[in-house]
Amino acid sequence: MAETEGSPFAAGCLEKLKNYVRTRKGTILAAEILISFIILICYAASMYGGYSAVAICQMVFAIIFFIIFMMELDKQFLVVNWLWSDLFRAIIGAALYIITSLICVIGGAGDGARIAGGVFGLLAGILFAYDSYTIYLDIKSGRQHTAAPTDDTV
Repeated sequence: MAETEGSPFAAGCLEKLKNYVRTRKGTILAAEILISFIILICYAASMYGGYSAVAICQMVFAIIFFIIFMMELDKQFLVVNWLWSDLFRAIIGAALYIITSLICVIGGAGDGARIAGGVFGLLAGILFAYDSYTIYLDIKSGRQHTAAPTDDTV
């Protein structure tokens, strides 16, 4: 009964959300958002809160790409190559998380929240690396090895 009371747009958006989270890419992006939020909380609770900038940026970028892919805006805005943009986002996220997490784990003696953020950051680096690998496989499988069109009427 509660589903019929809401607006049709909200019901359609919620249905798209449910369907997209069930896909592989939706699950990965949702996990990236969640782990970035956990890392943000850990770094905010530590004595050195400056490392939270990586978690904030990656969480915002993951939310943006989640919304774009969920609402299928990537099929409407063809000016941007969304697959390559997502690949660069995932590669940069993996590199930044691994670098900052190693710094936090190695130099975080006496600051448990910083070490916890570093451990979660290493897990996030692995998750972002897996995301970039799956995007690479999508790009690789999407390429068609066809001959370039020629104009035979000349």
